[in-house]
Amino acid sequence: MQGKVEDKSLPEVHVGVDVSKANLDIHIHPVGEQLRVSNDSAGHDRLVEVLGRFAVKLVLMEPTSRYHRDVQRHLHDAGLPVALVNPLRARLFAEAAGKLAKTDAIDAAMLALMADRFGLSASEPVSRRQEELQELVSARTAALAEQTALRNRLSVTQGSFLKSEHKRRLSSIATHIDRIEVKIEELIKADAEMTRKAKILRSIPAIGPISTQAFLSYLHELGRITNKQAAALVGLAPFARDSGGMRGKRSIRGGRAELRSTLYMAALVASRRNPDLKRFYDGLLARGKAPKLALIAVARKLVALANTLITKNRVWAPKPA
Repeated sequence: MQGKVEDKSLPEVHVGVDVSKANLDIHIHPVGEQLRVSNDSAGHDRLVEVLGRFAVKLVLMEPTSRYHRDVQRHLHDAGLPVALVNPLRARLFAEAAGKLAKTDAIDAAMLALMADRFGLSASEPVSRRQEELQELVSARTAALAEQTALRNRLSVTQGSFLKSEHKRRLSSIATHIDRIEVKIEELIKADAEMTRKAKILRSIPAIGPISTQAFLSYLHELGRITNKQAAALVGLAPFARDSGGMRGKRSIRGGRAELRSTLYMAALVASRRNPDLKRFYDGLLARGKAPKLALIAVARKLVALANTLITKNRVWAPKPA
């Protein structure tokens, strides 16, 4: 992104953009200007043109699967600072501000106000290659779930016709999964940074091809954030729940569920096969931790280890005994 030269005579504003498949609802704070444009290239150009009359401090929007991606990239390429906010966080902010009603215009206004109040930082959009990798990994996950469901159905099917149909579909799905996995590997090998990260991740005992691809797909920030931030993004950071003299149990919440579920399985393997993490896991059990809590701690350690190694650009090596 080429930074814009800011005109000091222009009014400073924060902008909220409510994204839908067809339209973008925009609110410009504090001037109160509102407009709606189409969520396509013409609408994106129109939005950039309108915002050119202001000194934009931040544009805030919610991620909406894929519908926000093009406008986020368009604004970023135009030199405008853009940030994404968790939709739940935005809704809770609106309710705290007394806005119980929910419309596209209200949501845009609350996003603009939130951008002004919270001092959020702009972030770069993910690359096209990163988007393609996420789509491929998600498609494989869906295909694996379908494969499991069909196998379960086949195991209880009595009729010969349905058995034959299930077997035919299972064969087709297996071929589909194989083709997706080949494409995923091709995509990673075609990107020098992904290849570097993949080599480091695969060096860690318990991090196999599936976990590596999940890391690359859903936590592309690895190596550019702190270990605590990485754990929070995955939803493995424990949060306090205290009030007065009461000390509640720490619990995890939120985060990127797609990666967290994969890491839980990796933690199971790490608690048995990774010598450092096995010692850590056994120590937690010896101190009375429940097995599930200990596994979550191991998963958190895996995230921290992966982030540290990628930051330092080195592969895993066992600690001296």
